[in-house]
Amino acid sequence: MANPTSEPDCIALIVAAGRGTRLGGPVPKQYRDLEGAPVLRRTLEIFASHPRIDAIRVVTGADDEAHYKAATVGLALLPPVLGGATRQASVLNGLESLAAQPPAKVLIHDAARPFATADLVDRLIAALDAAPGAIAAVPVVDTLWRATDGALDTLVPREHLWRAQTPQAFRYADILAAHRRTVGQALTDDAAVLRAAGGMVAVVEAAEANFKITTEADLARAQTQRQSALADLRVGTGFDVHRLGPGDGVWLCGVKLPFDQALVGHSDADVAIHALVDAILGALGDGDIGSHFPPSDMRWKGAASSQFLRHAASLVAARGGAIRHVDVTIVCERPKVGPHRAALRASLAQLLGVPETRVSVKATTTEGLGFIGRGEGIAAQAAATITLPFT
Repeated sequence: MANPTSEPDCIALIVAAGRGTRLGGPVPKQYRDLEGAPVLRRTLEIFASHPRIDAIRVVTGADDEAHYKAATVGLALLPPVLGGATRQASVLNGLESLAAQPPAKVLIHDAARPFATADLVDRLIAALDAAPGAIAAVPVVDTLWRATDGALDTLVPREHLWRAQTPQAFRYADILAAHRRTVGQALTDDAAVLRAAGGMVAVVEAAEANFKITTEADLARAQTQRQSALADLRVGTGFDVHRLGPGDGVWLCGVKLPFDQALVGHSDADVAIHALVDAILGALGDGDIGSHFPPSDMRWKGAASSQFLRHAASLVAARGGAIRHVDVTIVCERPKVGPHRAALRASLAQLLGVPETRVSVKATTTEGLGFIGRGEGIAAQAAATITLPFT
């Protein structure tokens, strides 16, 4: 995602206020699990890693605050806005929320459609050079019939017919004006809103894979599709050491443990996170922590290592991948890690945006041997397992 500017060019508006009654279950479909993370998070990752998207805003349901917070931990998003009684009303709420600092363009996308591609986003944005709106769609290839009372009635020519998807891209001023003019008309999507207001909408061909999760069968299909797409299994390892010095606590896994000393380093010296960042970068084949956050750069002096881990996780997401499991071993005589293990594990899971079941934190000593045994420092080693699409 590009850095937000004073005049954003393109903002993604993700509509997540629906209840998903056809899918059922204890939570709305956008918060159901899709390969270790909520469907909404999988959708947001597409736009968060796209360089043409300056910011993301989610339109949420009134009762979904806890689900939303859990699904979006670690993602840089604009504050959410509440939806309305209909999808059309929800989109208008989202558009109005951007009016104080309006973007040139807006992409409107369903939260339950987690397979849009970066290439599709690029082509939709490019289409706005020639039209005020552009819709992702797939051509109809099956024979179409109308039926009456369970029997075929009329053959419908399929030429020039398209099945609409999202994202749908618009020049912001045009789609906002169209939504304001069509309040209460019960239109089915945002392309229909712009057409009702007299605006032209271009068609950008998409793929069948960009489907919307509506039923349990769709969710099962999504699980299979994501699993098959992420077939490149990678494992990386990392190791780091920091010496102990004066202080009142040590940072480990993003948690400050009370102690009569502190780890010494250019950042907060969180040795466990540093090892894990190197493990993830190793799995990606993308250098090491020093190449991404050089200690010679004063921006990182005293910095929280949690931002290094979020960066490493974002690189996996940008490649269309997933973090499958991480395993961290902390090597020290003191402080005792065992009483804090649950908190350390929860912290890493939150920073990475993965379930705690995909995170392991262990601790050991050197039986009094070496610099660790003498209490001079702490070491950590880590392993990260990720999957990426084959390229």
